[in-house]
Amino acid sequence: MSTFRTTLQDVGAAPGAGVLETRLTGLSAEEFARDVWARKPLLTRRASDFSDLFSAEAVDELISRRGLRTPFLRVAKDGATLPDATFTSSAGVGATISDQLDDTALWRAFADGATLVLQALQRTWEPVGEFGARLSAQLGHPVQANAYVTPPQSRGFDAHYDVHDVFVLQIAGTKRWLVHEPVHPDPLRDQPWTDHRSAVAEAARGAAHLDTVLEPGDVLYLPRGWLHAAEALGGVSVHLTLGIHTWTRYALAEQLAQAALAALRDDPWMRSTLPLGVDGPDGELGMIRQHLLAAVTKADPAPLFHRARRGQGRPAPLGPLAQLAAVDGLGPDTPVRLRAAMEARLEGPRLTTRVGWLDFSEADLPSVSRLLDGEARAAGELGVALVGRLLRAGVLVPAGE
Repeated sequence: MSTFRTTLQDVGAAPGAGVLETRLTGLSAEEFARDVWARKPLLTRRASDFSDLFSAEAVDELISRRGLRTPFLRVAKDGATLPDATFTSSAGVGATISDQLDDTALWRAFADGATLVLQALQRTWEPVGEFGARLSAQLGHPVQANAYVTPPQSRGFDAHYDVHDVFVLQIAGTKRWLVHEPVHPDPLRDQPWTDHRSAVAEAARGAAHLDTVLEPGDVLYLPRGWLHAAEALGGVSVHLTLGIHTWTRYALAEQLAQAALAALRDDPWMRSTLPLGVDGPDGELGMIRQHLLAAVTKADPAPLFHRARRGQGRPAPLGPLAQLAAVDGLGPDTPVRLRAAMEARLEGPRLTTRVGWLDFSEADLPSVSRLLDGEARAAGELGVALVGRLLRAGVLVPAGE
């Protein structure tokens, strides 16, 4: 197993290091980027104590008391996903919701060997959401979190690959993982493992690249495309999967092409009609290629990239009552800061964020620029009227929030 780095003690890192170093790998960000990222799996023993993020008690809380609906939970058994109707029911008196989780049905399915998959935990469990946001900020790629809860001696899914990278964090119990090399390296998001079902099944019958048991505190990193299957051993297994929805060069190429095509809409020649009686494109392709190449050369995909990136995440939670109190109590000494995870960018006089855009006067731009570092500042230092506008827009929040 020489391709894996295994640490046998708690991970330590220099002050100011991110969660990648301190909680997940024990490697510096530079080492991880150079030697591991998108290249090969990495197993880290006893990487961290993850009890602050998630637990068996959190599973019970979410399933039995939070009123979750599908698709926040999937149920799988023997490699197949069960129909939602088998574990959902009406919310009862006073609620017109027919697909809330039925904890009795889920208990029966779990006792019968089914795996419970709590999806999008970054939206439903605050510690996981905050951790995922910090990891996303460090990696520069969106992060989603799922939890897999598997009864003893059971498996949820057959060998497969994901179209995103993952960090697997073992929370409770133990789970055996079998990892095989890719049959389709670096799959795009529209290239799922089911497109290569027979090749995946054949590869999974061969010798494993890694056959290991994860224990609480262990972390396994898998790049997209690596085949994997897992089975709980002697007790209930709970693990978190942090899915890294990586940006690819192909995605940038798509955005470059979109930007070029948008520019060609303003080219009268490109909008003109093909000659009468045309029976094929051959006579036109040469000039069209020239126009397209010129448009690609001039195109700037950055606006599309940043718009797509903003759309793939959410800003930090915003409490409407706390926000109203901040607006009503606004004064020169009121401390405020930029709302976290806003993906805020100042482009000329326009501030673009995950909650929309605002234009500013030349006089306000220095204060807006200062807010982008996320530090807390007094409203009077920035301009009370400006701060009031940004609080109402949901761009700023009270510094204590």
